[in-house]
Amino acid sequence: MAFSFIPKDEKFFDLLEEASDNMVKAAQAFRELVNNWSPTSPQFDLIRDLEHEGDRMTHEMMDKLNRTFITPLDREDILALASEIDDVVDVIQATTDRMQLFRIQTSSPHLVKMAEVIVNATVVAGKAVKSLRDMKHTRRTLDFCIEANRLENEGDALLKEALGDLFANPKDVLEVIKWKEIYERRNSRRTNARTSPT
Repeated sequence: MAFSFIPKDEKFFDLLEEASDNMVKAAQAFRELVNNWSPTSPQFDLIRDLEHEGDRMTHEMMDKLNRTFITPLDREDILALASEIDDVVDVIQATTDRMQLFRIQTSSPHLVKMAEVIVNATVVAGKAVKSLRDMKHTRRTLDFCIEANRLENEGDALLKEALGDLFANPKDVLEVIKWKEIYERRNSRRTNARTSPT
C-alpha cells in the first residue's frame, strides 16, 4: 500500500471545480439572455449573483492558499487558474451591464453565435479543471486545452466577422459605437495587468 508524507488537500480541487461550474452557469445564463433578449430579463440578476458567487470563491481560494503550506499544484498556478475562471464571469457580467447601460433593444445574430461558443468553451474548460485531480491522465487535460484553444480561435473569427459587418454599412454611428464596445468588451483588471509597467 502506497504511503505519502505529503497530504493531499482535495479542497483546492473542490474550489476550482465549484468555480468552473459557476463559470458555466454564467455562460449559459448569458446565452439564454441573448437568445431571448429582454431589457428586463431575470438573467441580468442571475448573472450578477453568479459574479458575486465567483468573487466569493476566489477570495476563499486566496485565503486557503495563504493558510496552506503544501498545495497539490503549484500555488501560483492555482491562483492564476482561479483568477482566470473569475475573469470569465466578470467579463460576462460587465458585458450585460454595458448592454443595459446602452439600452440595447434587440440582440445580435453575431452575439448569439458568440454566446454559444462561450458556453462550449466554458464547458470544455470545466472538464479540464475536473481532470486535474487525476494527474495520471495528463493527455486528457491537454486534449481539453487543445479544444479550448480551437474554440478561442472560433470566437476570434466571429468577432472579426461581427466587427466587419458592423462597419460595412454604418447607418447609425451611435449604434456602431455601442456594439463595438459590447463585442470587444474585456476585463479591465486583466488589461491593466498586462499593460502596466513592471
